[in-house]
Amino acid sequence: MNKESKTNEDLLTRLITGYPASDSELIAKALSLPIENIEAKPVRPKGVEVALILRDLGVDASTIIAALLSDPRLRDELCETDIHTNYGESVAKLVKNVNWLNTFNIYSPQIISKPEQAEMLRRMLLAMVDDVRAVLIKLAYRVQRLKILPQEDYEVRLYISRETLDVYAPLANRLGIGQLKWELEDLALRYLEPQLYKKISKSLTESRADREAYLSDFIAQLTAEFEQNGLKAKIYGRPKHIYSIWKKMQRKKVDFVDVYDLRAVRVIVNKLSNCYTALGIVHGRWPYVPQEFDDYIANPKPNGYQSLHTVIVGPDSAMVEIQIRSENMHDFAELGVAAHWRYKEGSKQDAATEKTISSIRRLLENKDDDNSLLDDFRTELYNDRIFVLTPKGELKDMVKGSTPLDFAYAVHSEVGHRCRGAKIDGHIVPLTYKLQSGEQVEILTAKEGRPSRNWMEPQLGYLNTPHARSKVRHWFREQDHEQNIRDGKAILEKERQRLGIKEYSMEHLLEHFHASNNEEILIQIGRGDITLTQVAEAMNPREKQDNFLSIQTGKKPETPVPSHDITVQGIGNLMTNFAKCCKALPGDPIIGYITVGKGITIHRQDCHNVILLPTDRQDRLIDVSWGHTPRAYPVDIFIRAFDRHDLLRDITEILSNQHVNIQEASTHSDIQDQTVNLRMTLEIKNTAQLSHIIGKIGQLHNILEISRQN
Repeated sequence: MNKESKTNEDLLTRLITGYPASDSELIAKALSLPIENIEAKPVRPKGVEVALILRDLGVDASTIIAALLSDPRLRDELCETDIHTNYGESVAKLVKNVNWLNTFNIYSPQIISKPEQAEMLRRMLLAMVDDVRAVLIKLAYRVQRLKILPQEDYEVRLYISRETLDVYAPLANRLGIGQLKWELEDLALRYLEPQLYKKISKSLTESRADREAYLSDFIAQLTAEFEQNGLKAKIYGRPKHIYSIWKKMQRKKVDFVDVYDLRAVRVIVNKLSNCYTALGIVHGRWPYVPQEFDDYIANPKPNGYQSLHTVIVGPDSAMVEIQIRSENMHDFAELGVAAHWRYKEGSKQDAATEKTISSIRRLLENKDDDNSLLDDFRTELYNDRIFVLTPKGELKDMVKGSTPLDFAYAVHSEVGHRCRGAKIDGHIVPLTYKLQSGEQVEILTAKEGRPSRNWMEPQLGYLNTPHARSKVRHWFREQDHEQNIRDGKAILEKERQRLGIKEYSMEHLLEHFHASNNEEILIQIGRGDITLTQVAEAMNPREKQDNFLSIQTGKKPETPVPSHDITVQGIGNLMTNFAKCCKALPGDPIIGYITVGKGITIHRQDCHNVILLPTDRQDRLIDVSWGHTPRAYPVDIFIRAFDRHDLLRDITEILSNQHVNIQEASTHSDIQDQTVNLRMTLEIKNTAQLSHIIGKIGQLHNILEISRQN
């Protein structure tokens, strides 16, 4: 057996120990993948090195496999489909997320200079992966990257180290993984402050013999105290982290010799109640410093950390820091979320562990009960947020579903008012585009501009945030009184024409919107307090259409029967058909005409055939009203637009998305002015849906006119 084979066997043994045979086979399969031996520049961590780091954390097999398959040298060799086929969906998603994290890079001097930006970047990383194990793997990759950083240029070392302290070490802390947090911090400090790092390291080495001798004697005394009180505990010296020593020296403005927790011990007991028993024994034996006492069991840290911290005045008046915790607390303090995989399915967890899990769940979602483990950890803290970049590289925290127009108003009200377009990562997009985390947004503005009333229409999808909508409404409220009246009149007239309504009743609108006079309602419409959708619904209320127009026969319809499409003077189930000349739609004021042998024909009340009906035939008109049976009716619409490629496709896509069927369509192009006239017969349920369709199509690029045809 050659040396390389022996090494691979040792690696495999270390990686598969403790896992079921089925998982071990998949780990062995991933480990055996051929990887290019020639190192590409710049140097990158190897997947097997990262897998070994994670193995020490006791993670699940999927995490180990995903770490192996996320090796940068395999990125172009393995496709997601192959990984899914050979290793399962969970591993495939993990690898995809890790590869994204390993290639994602927006860290910049702006992030460094603004702490809130660094925090936003950390939130963004948690929001953009749907499985927190991907973050765990990324942290292990960063640890290994720091270990091989001496092979990189000086500028790269500084950049990676600074990014580690600003982004990744706090992420490790947030997930409660102290073991990775300390390693990330110490390794980063080694490159950022090499002289200080060496000084502290040297001082630790020089004082090690005296410190270890002191702690050995102190631990013996403490052990004796516990034994006398019948308490079993594990006691050992706490590891010294150079970064934490450096931070305390800075914070307290003291030299190395004055940092009291250079002498520190950790006490591990078997259950929560014994933590306080041990604390009582310690405080009963030695005096303690009250201001240095912290109870993180009763008040856990945000990442779930639990422990008792106290500083006592030990032998020879030397300060000693003591941390007291249960075994479960210790696992979670060192491993954080990774500690969950240390518990076998069906294991019994004590109250302290459950409390810790509950605390961590502020960051992670746990849908399982106390006796089972999550197969998939998913981040939930920021799942309703997105994080996008300005052209200068600054991050903006937005509500999921926000549009470029929402972003413009988040930057500044004037930017929103003057917004006329947007670019995402350099490409023009509609203002209704839904932003995604990680995208760079550039707003295109006019020198002078004003918001559009269409922006406030929810169904058109321009604005998704209350902040932006309130800014638009405020702008219209601030406009001139007379201008609002003129705008209100223009909006009513435009909506009347769009819906093909011949006339409407202002008295009904006043009653509907609880306005005192015509001027008040026009101002509300003009400044945007009443939206176009509300105007359309009020103009054609299905259950109150008799309030709009007087019916020429003089008798108002009776209460409609809910189970029928049309009721004739309150009676349903009579033979009716719809006139093709006006194509009435639910919500339209209607009237019936008694034909010879064909039942009752339904017309709109403003139909020219009804209005021009000879006097000797008007006695055939009869009161009719809409019932409540949902049904689609044919409606003609007319569209005029500049002729362009894919115009018809864009229109039919809108209709398809709204589940509207096209009965008939015809087009006529004018070569001279490069326009096209499109006539369509659509199956529409009611006037509210018609208004929505007209609004959506009217927002398409190059549309000049759209209206309902009488």
